[in-house]
Amino acid sequence: MTLHRARKRFGQNFLHDQRIIAGIVAAIHPLPKDHLVEIGPGMGAITQPLLDSGTRLDVVELDRDLIPILQQKLGSSARLKIHQQDALKFDFCSLAEAGEPLRVVGNLPYNISTPLIFHLLDQAHCIRDMHFMLQKEVVDRLAAAPGCADYGRLGIMVQSRCEVEQLFTVPPGSFNPAPKVDSAIVRLTPWDKPPVAIADQAQFAKVVAQAFTQRRKTLRNNLKGLIDAAALEALGIDPGRRPETLSLAEFAAIANRLV
Repeated sequence: MTLHRARKRFGQNFLHDQRIIAGIVAAIHPLPKDHLVEIGPGMGAITQPLLDSGTRLDVVELDRDLIPILQQKLGSSARLKIHQQDALKFDFCSLAEAGEPLRVVGNLPYNISTPLIFHLLDQAHCIRDMHFMLQKEVVDRLAAAPGCADYGRLGIMVQSRCEVEQLFTVPPGSFNPAPKVDSAIVRLTPWDKPPVAIADQAQFAKVVAQAFTQRRKTLRNNLKGLIDAAALEALGIDPGRRPETLSLAEFAAIANRLV
């Protein structure tokens, strides 16, 4: 097997712990009828057992030097297609056939995990679920509830579009090279019926982003120029509150008031 040195610029940490790999595949529970897309397959640690399940599988890998390694390891299969492309620019919905939502999986590089999740949220209409390995700190932010230190823009935006389930933690020793932080597996399932009604996603995103420009400041300060104190009070929201205390429903109410 061709050797490949992990590249820092691609944020590569290759998973090798067979117990963790088995746990991830069990959590995904791939079936032959599924159409999976793996982001950043690396050396194919998860790719092989996914393919062994009988599923159709597309993989998206940026590092062109890994492509021949994957081809050598995985062999030729009519159920496998490898795309040497940047996942941040990839049109995932182009892979989905009518009435066939995609199941997306991946060990996401820490340096692009947040923008990649937002890129996928924009294509959530063609995605059934997503299973990701992320820095544990990011998973904590995704799942955080109002009032928690980890609660902020990322969690609010994702929770408005998906159910978030923290599955299990992955220690640094499960990778080569070992990262300096713990990782975790998270499942994101786009809502069939969102928990709150949002009239305009762009307006909602603007409100949430502006509310968290300075965490220590109040809504009165952070939302100045967008909505005034009287309008917040009319919604039953104290303008003296800090953004991390607001629920998803309260952010939606502010955004909907501005549409």
